Amino acid sequence: MSDASSKDGSQPLKIGLIGLGKIALDQHLPAIHGNPGLAVVAACSPRATHATLPVYRSTGEMLRAHPEIEAVAICTPPQVRQAIAREAIDAGKHVFLEKPPAATLGEAETIRRLAEDKGVSLLASWHSRFAPGVERARDWIGQRRLKQVRIAWKENVRQWHPGQTWIFAPGGMGVFDPGINSLSILTRLLGPEVVVHKADLHIPTNCDAPIQAQVEMVSGHGARIHADYDFLQESQQTWSIFVEAEQGENLALHMGGTILEIDGKVVLQEKEAEYPGLYAHFLRLVRSGSSDADFSPLRIVADAFLVGKRIAAPEYHE
Repeated sequence: MSDASSKDGSQPLKIGLIGLGKIALDQHLPAIHGNPGLAVVAACSPRATHATLPVYRSTGEMLRAHPEIEAVAICTPPQVRQAIAREAIDAGKHVFLEKPPAATLGEAETIRRLAEDKGVSLLASWHSRFAPGVERARDWIGQRRLKQVRIAWKENVRQWHPGQTWIFAPGGMGVFDPGINSLSILTRLLGPEVVVHKADLHIPTNCDAPIQAQVEMVSGHGARIHADYDFLQESQQTWSIFVEAEQGENLALHMGGTILEIDGKVVLQEKEAEYPGLYAHFLRLVRSGSSDADFSPLRIVADAFLVGKRIAAPEYHE
């Protein structure tokens, strides 16, 4: 179990990083290093190395070598997260799950139950919820009845996921790997009661997950929601959510929530700082002995796969 001095804030929370891919190097390590309440002790990866951190080939090897580790951040592909999380939780470690939290809802629920039974903190992290414009947009929406919401989430898979073949494998989610970021914002803005009615899933004939998708949903209050996801966007990358209220007022979040626009006027534009916010949230959870394990964005993706129409798309080659 965790050291009491770390829980009360007198010592930094000691973290082991599991997975040393692009997201771990670009986001997790800088966020941990930037928070005085956190300290990264070691990492594990079956292939990667690091200039300053000791790197082990398995979770068990890392935890045996560093029993002082109190929490782990799991930054692996989702298909292997349940087994890693189980091993860490069995060892009494708090767990930070990179998104999506697992390959399936069943796996995610199992991880949550294991954490509850062991009495450790669990964070199913949704980094886009910590974009600077999200909470202000949520306040605006909370004062209005909505007519419709439109999501346009389009990026270049070759730019953002080079060499990551797992993303088109079973459990990799394809275009929903970035698309789930929009759904994490959506469920923060509107609540988790979002129902999928229809989905068109464009799956390359040599892949097992969609490269493009269109999803029709409805909110718990009856607002229509249309989402358009594209992994082949080569020009300006688009991460936008457009909201229309019944009174005719409009709100838009652009660039993943770093820009907030109300009735055509930019009212907020700030730099992205999602992972520092996530890690501050994780530290608060550990110190308070609580968890944050909301799986509603993953449930929406699962529902899209359940009701979705499979449409054959051209082969994908990086």
